[in-house]
Amino acid sequence: MSEQTIQQHNQKPAAVWNSGGANYERISQTIADAIEHCVIRLDPKPQERVLDVATGTGWAARRVAARGAQVTGIDLGADLIEAARARANDEQLKIDFQVGDAESLPFENKTFDAVISTFGVMFASRPEAAANELSRICKPGGRIALTAWLPDSAMVGVFKVMKTYMAAPATPAPPSPFEWGGRERVQQLLGASFDLRFEQGTSVLRTPDGEAAWNLFVTGYGPTRTLASTLDGDRLENLKRDFIAFHDGFKSDLGVAMPREYLVTIGIRKS
Repeated sequence: MSEQTIQQHNQKPAAVWNSGGANYERISQTIADAIEHCVIRLDPKPQERVLDVATGTGWAARRVAARGAQVTGIDLGADLIEAARARANDEQLKIDFQVGDAESLPFENKTFDAVISTFGVMFASRPEAAANELSRICKPGGRIALTAWLPDSAMVGVFKVMKTYMAAPATPAPPSPFEWGGRERVQQLLGASFDLRFEQGTSVLRTPDGEAAWNLFVTGYGPTRTLASTLDGDRLENLKRDFIAFHDGFKSDLGVAMPREYLVTIGIRKS
């Protein structure tokens, strides 16, 4: 698929998330426990058709495929998808990875037995459109499993650090991705189509120090990498200083251990 697959208003987000490229795999590694939590609750079965939305470098897709499901992974970023294909090949897993838009999925109605998205669809720029697509492509009786950071998670603090250095948002401001971590909001988005249940979890970011966290994010996490690329001189140094200081606030004798709370949403598609 080509860039034409991505809607015009999502071209910029695609470039942002794609900028991490193959290095995003290191980000996924730090949330591997939360991804596994979501996979366990989804409970994919052999030969089921499962879609991983906003797959990144394919960590969740690989975990689902390892259970014998027929997996498709889709993401805005072409470089992310190339990295996902390479990783799957290395692990000898057959996964269909495609470039695509979560708000306009290139699949027929009622195609998938199950759908998963781990800290992915929460960043869709038009949540209602993404939610409608998740509902549309899931078979009646099928399952959905999502993870999203809670609205008061430490990850919100990471974005607050970066927000200080970002350009002013458009008016009206876009919806917060952290809304997907609130049960009431998820009910609004998906409750008409799915019977929903929820469970919270905590994923701990462990790095030697704040500088290691900065190096991890500025190389592999699209929003941080893109922001850093727009800053010069003192502003870049100040962002780095503040980012390091924030993470060092979670430092123990052994290094940074930052707990990040998330919500797992499990849904059964209504008939």
